[in-house]
Amino acid sequence: MSAADSRIAPPRGPLERLLRPFADVREGEGPRLLLLTLNAFLILTAYYVMKPVREVLILVQPGGAELKSYAYGAQALLLFAVVPLYGALATRLPRRRLINVVTGFFIACLPAFHALAHAQAPIAIPFFLWIGVFSLMVIAQFWAYANDVHSTGQGERLFAVIAFGASSGAVFGAWLSGRIIRTAGVDPLLPLAAAILLLALLLFNAIDRRERAAAAPRAGAAPRADVAIGRGNAFALVARSRYLLLMAAVIFLLNWVNSAGEYILSAVVKRAADAEVLRGALPDGAQGRYIGAFFADYFQLVNVAGMALQLLLVSRLVRWLGVPLALCVLPVVAFGSYATAALLPSLAVVRWMKTVENSIDYSLMNTVRQMLFLPTSREEKYKAKQVIDSVVVRTGDVLSALTVYVGTTAFAFGVVEFAWINVGLVVVWLVLSVLTGREFARRTAALGPHGG
Repeated sequence: MSAADSRIAPPRGPLERLLRPFADVREGEGPRLLLLTLNAFLILTAYYVMKPVREVLILVQPGGAELKSYAYGAQALLLFAVVPLYGALATRLPRRRLINVVTGFFIACLPAFHALAHAQAPIAIPFFLWIGVFSLMVIAQFWAYANDVHSTGQGERLFAVIAFGASSGAVFGAWLSGRIIRTAGVDPLLPLAAAILLLALLLFNAIDRRERAAAAPRAGAAPRADVAIGRGNAFALVARSRYLLLMAAVIFLLNWVNSAGEYILSAVVKRAADAEVLRGALPDGAQGRYIGAFFADYFQLVNVAGMALQLLLVSRLVRWLGVPLALCVLPVVAFGSYATAALLPSLAVVRWMKTVENSIDYSLMNTVRQMLFLPTSREEKYKAKQVIDSVVVRTGDVLSALTVYVGTTAFAFGVVEFAWINVGLVVVWLVLSVLTGREFARRTAALGPHGG
């Protein structure tokens, strides 16, 4: 954090005073912060409105659950092709046009998918792949823009509020889609998502016009022109930067560990449901009802806890600990959680350790992940971030699935063995987090007193 940003300057505007309980908002920062928070809210609302359509399309197919697993692997392969295409666009288009073109493409796809679904065309796999790319690429692009318009010190203070907009959008979108499905089915969801995304895009353009006007070099000057992003290759940007490689390794291990943890929880819940049937507390064949009720309560608790942490604690924790230490919180928690699960592999223990882990992941860790890109170049923000937030994330998920497959088929591993594997992975993750945090601090210091 820069010296200038470390000083506490009470805000004078009413909007800044309103936001002050949630973050250290300075004079003049309130309007942009509120608009970006609303933009994040709209993007995540649209995604969670679309998400049930994905589940319906894929799971009604023969072997739907297996198809879903294979489709995640196909997403990783697809991203290796899509990310260079995005990089080529970013080379040719300035920032605002890039975001308009990419988001506009995804909006235009939704009426097409809706029409194909009505025609009963086989779109389950194409839509699954499409929404997987959307969920990673458009969200990464939003955060690239947020990084671009904030200094390092501003991002450290304010990103927690913007991330709350994303978290609350996810919760609201899931609630809204559930209500619509109960009254009108899944048919209205894709047109509704398109409308919400269009509103988000219009809001982005309003935000960007405001930013360029505010960045005019002197009073009365014309708004600053939109500038090109750069000509580097996205993968090459990551490969030649020690900082970006460390960041990629941290995100890779985070997703490997978390996905394996989801398998551990699922296995324990399934075992508990079978045990309920054996002891006569649950009718035979009713395991699905038990599992569904468990995960409904679990997801609700995780989302509510994550939102509470995001709104009330994340900004303060980053200010107290700094980004390097905040980056280490989740691996430390995960180490204790999986070690406990390995020693006490009960449903109650695993449920609460995953609740704590995921709520911290969705709040503090998600915010810190975005802050890591603050001391990077504009080209790294837009191009390298796509590699790390899409290809690296999905590759971590795929390797986790491969670990589970090999462990269960070749070695007959159970919950305890997978928990110990995660303990070992978390140790490596923690070491890499420390190294990444040091590099973040070095880069931030090199930017000078204004934080970039």
